[in-house]
Amino acid sequence: MTYQPEVYFVEGEKGKPYSASSIRKFLYRSCKAAKINRKVTPHALRHSYATHLLESGVGLRHIQELLGHAKPETTMIYTHVARKDLLDIKSPLDYAIEQKTEKKNKNSSYPENN
Repeated sequence: MTYQPEVYFVEGEKGKPYSASSIRKFLYRSCKAAKINRKVTPHALRHSYATHLLESGVGLRHIQELLGHAKPETTMIYTHVARKDLLDIKSPLDYAIEQKTEKKNKNSSYPENN
């Protein structure tokens, strides 16, 4: 709300920003040309942008600023999408079990002495 750009990535008439309806029409025509049959909205692109940032390791606080959310709770909706990252997290117990399993496998590969 406070940022007032002087140059836009894609400009409308006389260097002004595109209207919301123009953006939707452009997106619709672009999807049709690309043979994308799913409904794509500007909001879906915004959501995808935020999700990709989160999955790339950008912190929620930075994403909140980039999206212009006043409350962190609004930004938190993107965390459900990045749940796959939770599977990559290992607890200290996971490491302990791995070490114990490796040690057991090493010991079982030697013939036992009688």
